[in-house]
Amino acid sequence: MKQPIYIFSSGKFERRQNTLSFEDAEGKRKYVPVENTSELHIFGEVDLNKRLLEFLTQQEILLHFFNHYGYYIGSFYPREHYNSGCLILNQAEHYLDPDKRLALARQFIKGAVENMKRVIGYYLRRGADLQDVLNSIEGSSSLLDQQSSPEALMAIEGNIRESYYEAFDVILGQEEFSFARRTRRPPQNRLNAMISFGNSMMYVAALSEIYRTHLDPRIGFLHTTNFRRFSLNLDVAEIFKPVFVDRTIFSLLNKGQIQEKHFSESAGGIFLTEPGQKIFIEEWEKRLRTTIDHPKLKRKVSNRRLIRLDLYKIEKHLLGDQPYEPYVARW
Repeated sequence: MKQPIYIFSSGKFERRQNTLSFEDAEGKRKYVPVENTSELHIFGEVDLNKRLLEFLTQQEILLHFFNHYGYYIGSFYPREHYNSGCLILNQAEHYLDPDKRLALARQFIKGAVENMKRVIGYYLRRGADLQDVLNSIEGSSSLLDQQSSPEALMAIEGNIRESYYEAFDVILGQEEFSFARRTRRPPQNRLNAMISFGNSMMYVAALSEIYRTHLDPRIGFLHTTNFRRFSLNLDVAEIFKPVFVDRTIFSLLNKGQIQEKHFSESAGGIFLTEPGQKIFIEEWEKRLRTTIDHPKLKRKVSNRRLIRLDLYKIEKHLLGDQPYEPYVARW
C-alpha cells in the first residue's frame, strides 16, 4: 500500500533513474521508492527541478508544501488523470444552482455536526460532564433545515462549534492546555496550535483523496468557489475533523505524548515545534491507517479510505444516481 512521506530536513530532491533521491544539508543521501509513495509532504527548505516534477507527474505523486510553522501553503497537483468532462459539468451545475448547492452544503454541515455529537457522546459515556454541551449542539442543529444559504448554514455551524469547543477543557482537564476560545492566524495557545495544525493536515488529506477521483477540487459547495486554490477539500474536511483531528489531539494529550516543551512562541502566536509536529504526524498517520468494519462493504477499510468513499458518494449524487449522505462515526 502506498504511504505519504514527510520531509522535515532541508536539502535537495531530485530524480535518480527511476526513484527519488533526497540529499540533506550534510550531504547524506536517502532514496524514496516511488512504488510505495502516494504523496510528499515538504516541511523543510527543499530545492527541486522540472525533471523531478515531470517524474512526479508520471508517477501520480502529489507534493504538498508547509511553511516554517507547519501550516499548509500549497501543492504541486499533477495532471488530473481521472478528469471527467461530464462530472465536472455536473459539479459546476450543482454549484451554480442555488437549491442544488444548498442541499450539498447542508449535508456537509450535518455530517460535521453528527460527528461532533459522536465525539461528545463517546466521552459522555465515560463519565465526562458533557450533557449540557450535547443539549446545546442538538438545539442549534435543529435550525439547519431552516437555513436558505450556505452562509447561513456556516453561521449556525459556527455557533455549534462554540458549544462543541466548550467540551475540550472537560475532556482534557489540563490547565496547561486550556481552550479559552478558538483563535487562528496565529493561534494564541497550545490547544489552538494543535487544532490549527491538525485541521491543516485534514485539508491536505482530503485534497490528496480528491486527486484520485473524478472530482475537481476547485469547485466546492459549502465554501465559496472563488479565487482560492481549492474549496471542495474544505467541504469534505468538515465532516472528518471531529473524528480524526480532535480525537488525535485528545489521544496525544491524554497520553502525555505532546507536552508544553513541544511548543514555541513566534510571530505573535504559539506553534508546535518540529519535534511536536513529528509526534502529531506519527499519531495522525496511525489513525488514518486504522481500519474499521464497513457496514455496507462488509469488509475492513482504513480511516483514510473512508474519505475516498465519501467522495465517491458525492460523485454519485452529482450524477443523479443516489443522494449524498455523509459519513458518520458508529461508535
